[in-house]
Amino acid sequence: MRIAETSDLWWKNAVIYCLDVETFFDDDGDGTGDFAGLTQRVDYLAALGVSCIWLMPFYPTPDRDDGYDVTDFFGVDHRLGTMGDLVEFIRTAKDRGIRVIADFVVNHTSNQHPWFQEARKSVDNPYRDYYVWRKDTPPDTSSEVVFPGEQTSIWTQDDATGEWYLHMFKQHQPDLNVTNPKVRNEIAKAMGLWLELGLEGFRLDAVPFFLETRGQPKDEAANIDPHDYLAALRSFLGRRNGSAVLLGEVNLPYKEQLEYFGGAEGNELNMQFDFMSMQHLYLSLARGDARPLAETLKARPALNPDNQWAMFVRNHDELTLDKLSDGEREEVFAAFGPEKNMQVYGRGLRRRLPPMLGGDAGRIRMVYSLMFSLPGTPVLYYGEEIGMGEDLRQKSRAAVRTPMQWNDEKNGGFSDAKVSDLVQPMARGDFGPEKVNAAAAKRDPGSLWNFIATLIQRYRESPELGWGDFAVIDQAEPAVFAHTCSSAGATLLLLHNFGEDTVKVSGNVGPQDGPPRAFKGAVLLDLFDGGNEDLEPDGGFTVELGRYGYRWFRVHKPGDRLAP
Repeated sequence: MRIAETSDLWWKNAVIYCLDVETFFDDDGDGTGDFAGLTQRVDYLAALGVSCIWLMPFYPTPDRDDGYDVTDFFGVDHRLGTMGDLVEFIRTAKDRGIRVIADFVVNHTSNQHPWFQEARKSVDNPYRDYYVWRKDTPPDTSSEVVFPGEQTSIWTQDDATGEWYLHMFKQHQPDLNVTNPKVRNEIAKAMGLWLELGLEGFRLDAVPFFLETRGQPKDEAANIDPHDYLAALRSFLGRRNGSAVLLGEVNLPYKEQLEYFGGAEGNELNMQFDFMSMQHLYLSLARGDARPLAETLKARPALNPDNQWAMFVRNHDELTLDKLSDGEREEVFAAFGPEKNMQVYGRGLRRRLPPMLGGDAGRIRMVYSLMFSLPGTPVLYYGEEIGMGEDLRQKSRAAVRTPMQWNDEKNGGFSDAKVSDLVQPMARGDFGPEKVNAAAAKRDPGSLWNFIATLIQRYRESPELGWGDFAVIDQAEPAVFAHTCSSAGATLLLLHNFGEDTVKVSGNVGPQDGPPRAFKGAVLLDLFDGGNEDLEPDGGFTVELGRYGYRWFRVHKPGDRLAP
């Protein structure tokens, strides 16, 4: 594949790095990370090879839900700096060849947002219809709550008028009424502002929830198809910035996810996270059996070329396992979160990968090799590159949101503030900054940081992974996951061993109906340092994989030009 062919849709071969400004690096010493501090760390991310930074919410907020409770879609929270600080960060990132996208919360606001403060004053207030209200007492909705144990209903009665407002999330986060054109206009204006200031797109939070029209007047709900609204947002971004991307959080089965891409037209979300493969990856890890992941990926539908999957191992929320059966979920719990304190909401884990795998370096590296090798765009969560762990002393999902660990000095180099002033406590123990930090990792040639930097480099040199056709190669050995990615006559072969034992992997890289000697003289070029392997004339191969082994190969035929 010619690299020029991949340059239009930059996000199809991007490497995305998610971070929260408040926990990344504190410049002014008040205990909270800020944009001035983040700007100082752009070169660190450039050295790693990141090509896109995803910012978690930075808007003004009471901060009762890590910034997802917004009080102003048009501003920067004062704790993080000024609008000028944000623009300076974006400029610095672009100077290093890094694009910036940001979380955008369309589903709800904080109950402290001026819109809601006005809306609750009276039933005929001009802002009343910015939110969703009902006069009658709602039925029992305890089975629909998103956070079991933290809420019992999706409706809360407001004392000011006696009516009930909808909140699919927490009661301090009232749902916006997207059937109201004024709300849609405000959302578009806010997105337009951030695009003008240099953002290259948005990660949309909880997409299925903000497209929900329950509780809204039937005449209004009937006049808007939620997916038409999503397509309109995509079209708006295209008009304002032709390269902008919408990355959606849609935790649904594949068939339903297709609807959020816009079906065959592909005109809604550009990208979606692949929650199905992530959850079955953990089931495969728990069993030491690649088949759950393989079968899931075989069932993954083909997409419009203008769409893409986002691949991830971990993110800022709980590690949700809600698409597994009860029995499968219990298998993952038993393997990686046997203590109740490690589990959350009955559906997930509040842990990071290295502690879940007992710090097993070989197994951890196999997982990241696999993530980068799967067809899609890899997404890293801050600290993954150095092997940070969770802090189970913290409540709920805050366990995986501890400050970045820069060195082994005070507060892990995150801040000069007093420990009591830190926005979040530093992690402790075997995965605390004394043992896991970026300064030491960068200087150790054998570190996870340097391994992931190499993975990023190989991924960026392999456009087939973002653009190519994907195929699983069935294996007799259950522990082995083998697949190819091919595009424009170029093929990658990628092999991973989920097991403790050394295994031999056999298969064929050619089409079943291809010429019998199409691969005469061809070899498998190792993309790391394991040595090349010969191919049979028909494309057959046999390769040995060690304990949790992984190999990346490029099929090289006589006459093919080698990249330097």
